This record gives sequence, C-alpha cells and structure tokens, in this order.
Amino acid sequence: MRDRVEDPRLLKGAPVRQRILDEVAAYIEAQPKIGKLVSISIGDVPEVAVYVRNQARVARGVGMPFDQEFWGADVTQEECKTRLQAMNDDPSILGVILQRPVPDHLNVRSLQSAIHPLKDVEGMNPASIGNIIYNDVALAPCTAAAAVELVRATGLPLEGLEVVMVGHSEIVGKPAAMMLMAEGATVTVCHHMTRSVAMHSRRADVVVVAVGKAHLIGADMIKPGAVVIDIGINQTSDGIVGDVDTDAVLNVAGWVTPVPGGVGPVTVAILMRNATVAHQRQIAAGWLDQSAK
Repeated sequence: MRDRVEDPRLLKGAPVRQRILDEVAAYIEAQPKIGKLVSISIGDVPEVAVYVRNQARVARGVGMPFDQEFWGADVTQEECKTRLQAMNDDPSILGVILQRPVPDHLNVRSLQSAIHPLKDVEGMNPASIGNIIYNDVALAPCTAAAAVELVRATGLPLEGLEVVMVGHSEIVGKPAAMMLMAEGATVTVCHHMTRSVAMHSRRADVVVVAVGKAHLIGADMIKPGAVVIDIGINQTSDGIVGDVDTDAVLNVAGWVTPVPGGVGPVTVAILMRNATVAHQRQIAAGWLDQSAK
C-alpha cells in the first residue's frame, strides 16, 4: 500500500468535521440555554460503547450537555416506548440517540418511530426520512448527510451532476440519493439486482458506495476525475477497509474519501449540527423558554 497521507486526491473528513463543529460550538455559545442529548444503549454491546464515547467526547468539545442511559437487554418493547415518550415530554432533553444494534426481541424501527421528530437528532424517525422527499433535509440521517457534505466539499456544483449511488439501504443509500436529488443532481441507484454496476458507475461524476463489500469498486469502474465517496467499513485481515479499492481508484478519480478518515469523522459532526437544528425547531414550535440562562 502506497503512502497516501499527503495525496491531494484524498478527500479527508477532518477539515469538514472541524468546520461543522466550529459552527455548532458558536451556535451553542450564543444560546442562553440548551438542553442535553441523551444516548440510550440497550444491552451490552462493546462496539456501541466505542460510538458512545466518541459522541460524548465530541459533545463536550462543542459545549453540548450529554447524558448516557444504559437499559438492560431484557427490557420490553413497551417499556422502551414508555421511556422514550417520557423523554419526548421532558423539556430538558434536546435530542435522543438510540444506539444500534438493539436486542433481537426489540423492533428498532418501532422504537425510532417513538422518538418525536423534533428530538430525532439522528434523523432516523420515518417522518424525518420522509421529509427528505419534500426537500427538507435539515434533519437527515447522519451518515447520508455526511456523504453529501463531502461531495459539497469538492467545490463542484451539485446541480446537474451525474451521481451513482451503490447501495439502497433505508438509513444510508436511499436518503443519500434523495438528498442529492434535492440538490439538483441526477441520481441512479444501484443495488444487488442491478445487472451491471460498472456500466452505470463509469459514466458518473460522483459515485457514492455503501454496501459493506470490501474493495467492491475498482479503478475500472470509475470515470477519470470523478468524486468517489466510500461509506463502507469492512474488517479484513489487512485491517479496516472500505467498499472502494482506494489505492487503485486514486489513479483515476479526482477525489476519493479514505477509510478510515473520510465519511466517519463527519458523521458525528452532523449529529451535533442536527441537534442545533432540532433546537431551532423546538423554539419555533414553542416548546422552549429561552428567556433565562
């Protein structure tokens, strides 16, 4: 593997992340008061603990109050929904983060639906995702929004761009495609039943990939100068790699996000930005009294 550290074609997430977090910190500093984010972990999942620690660290860095709740793996669906409803009604809670995965006996989609859309800082409530169809993308799923933010970071105008989205999951592929359409891009969505992904990707100005297959996208599938956004995270014998063969694609593309270090760092920053949007909308809805610190 070549030394890619200084390659100018690498579209790194750190500068984009820092810009967003600086904006969030300035917003929070200007508020007379702001509620807390509450992270909910159900059961003991070591991978989740890593995500929570990262979210808590970033929240502290921007001045956002952050609490953690740990619910036992034997909690019932109804108990979860009752607790979430109480959080919806608590004015001291700005937003709720439901960590995934959850135990098998719980319906995660139903739990996400139980979080009020104005407290859905992850953008996972079906109402939040549905709003994207109407070009309301301010509370979109964080990973999808991070991918779009990185496309913007290239400086290319999104209007009229030919984009191919490889992967059509409900929480990344589909919302990312709809967000890019909202920006004026022409979007083709490829999935496991697409006959020839390469036929589509080779004509694209932007290729966004989120399927969970290591090095699925090679250099022969990319148009020279294209933007390649790699959302995949795959554990291999060589370590963590993305869905794109980055070293090979760097020889062809104009921009490629590295894995790790690309979309991932931006995702938590989007979560914090979503929290500021939720705060503004809660004020507009008359939920919050901002008269005192």
